[in-house]
Amino acid sequence: MDSTVKAIKSLGVLCSGGDSPGMNAAVRSVVRTAIGLGIDVFGIYRGYSGLLEGNIQKLGLASVSNIIQRGGTILDTSRCLEFFTAEIRQEAAHILFRKHIDGLVVIGGNGSFAGAMDLHREHGIPVIGIPGTIDNDISGTEYTIGFNTAVQTAIDAVDKIRDTASAHARTFLVEVMGHKSSSIALQVGVCTGAEHVVLSNQAVDYQKIVNDIRKGAERGKTSSIIIVAEGEKAGLSYQIKNVLMNQYDLGVHVCVLGHIQRGGSPTALDRLIASKMGHAAVHALCQGHQAHVTALNKGELEMVPLDQCLEGKSETNGPQLELINALAI
Repeated sequence: MDSTVKAIKSLGVLCSGGDSPGMNAAVRSVVRTAIGLGIDVFGIYRGYSGLLEGNIQKLGLASVSNIIQRGGTILDTSRCLEFFTAEIRQEAAHILFRKHIDGLVVIGGNGSFAGAMDLHREHGIPVIGIPGTIDNDISGTEYTIGFNTAVQTAIDAVDKIRDTASAHARTFLVEVMGHKSSSIALQVGVCTGAEHVVLSNQAVDYQKIVNDIRKGAERGKTSSIIIVAEGEKAGLSYQIKNVLMNQYDLGVHVCVLGHIQRGGSPTALDRLIASKMGHAAVHALCQGHQAHVTALNKGELEMVPLDQCLEGKSETNGPQLELINALAI
């Protein structure tokens, strides 16, 4: 570590934004790694809102016992729009200074990382981000904690829906989460054998949906599954349903999976990656990293500059979409 870098004697950890399965595993890893290195750990409850309220407690080994298998986050979370104000961030920095917290680990998504970047840029607080969002939409990393669990939850639901779709000879529009990303929809589409996937960043191709359904019917298929990425606002499936019924005389049913995808026990993959990222985040602070993110790229964990993770992830839908189309003939 550079001799000019202040040694980390205590750190804070918080979860911000939408919860994702695996956050608890990351918190556990941060706490146990830090304590093992002789560093005090403070849990900041309810994200940036809790930081501003001074909702901060010292954590011990027992604080994170029996949580690795639990969904949600024991630290709770929130969306704090006030944190985008410079005066509010200044107060947050003062609270950290008064608590003698030398560095901050932020587990969350794009908005959470933007707040962490501003906190570092304006007040010099070392921050390490751990990408935690089911949408898998953070640039600079190929994977975010919670994505695998959300996909598996959606797959389980679609498998059940397909049973009833087949029994009643129906077509279902199944809407999955993905505010600005189609990652969940694409993986679920491949793994459930969907006839079509509606992407969040493309206009709905109604004629192709109809053609795909009718093509299946011509070879004797009585049911179809269409996966829909929700996009900017949940409920897109109902708009699609109305167009298909009114303009194409096609009967379809809608199932919006919604927040069920956020909850539940994290998969082994999410527990493993979260544990690795939490461990790496603490060591990164100790090594003098000032504003970085624990990223997983090409199967390897690496530290990526935080500002590179704020650029917006460009989706590469082509290969998976080609696979879906090839297998849905």
